[in-house]
Amino acid sequence: MPGVEIVTPGERPRHPEPGEPSRPSFAAALVRGLRRRCPNCGRGRLFRAYLKPVDACESCREALGHIRADDAPPYFTIVVVGHAVVGLALFAEMQFRPPMWAYMTVLPALTLAMTLGLLPVVKGALIGLMWRLRLSGDEFQ
Repeated sequence: MPGVEIVTPGERPRHPEPGEPSRPSFAAALVRGLRRRCPNCGRGRLFRAYLKPVDACESCREALGHIRADDAPPYFTIVVVGHAVVGLALFAEMQFRPPMWAYMTVLPALTLAMTLGLLPVVKGALIGLMWRLRLSGDEFQ
């Protein structure tokens, strides 16, 4: 939904000033975050380390270091990985009936690999979405 702006009650919608560049759509910012790229330009890296965002994009100089995703990426990662691993364990039990040692070795390794692989992707997507919504993570309700 390009051009949609979320406005809190009592707040007027913010329109770009003349000469101010337009921001990418929600979908573009989300996909760029999934690719672990700058949500603004899509060229610069989003992380300088495994989960540490860069202070500013190396390509477009957009400030990104102030966005704090905090607990949301691990939560969503746990939900996705947990459902996938439990579903796989149930499928394996119904179809193959593997021995217990197989569960105790394969499932923890699979869970760890999926979690470590998915966590930066989910965090990138959430940072991209938060950037597009102009959130920094320290908003009060």
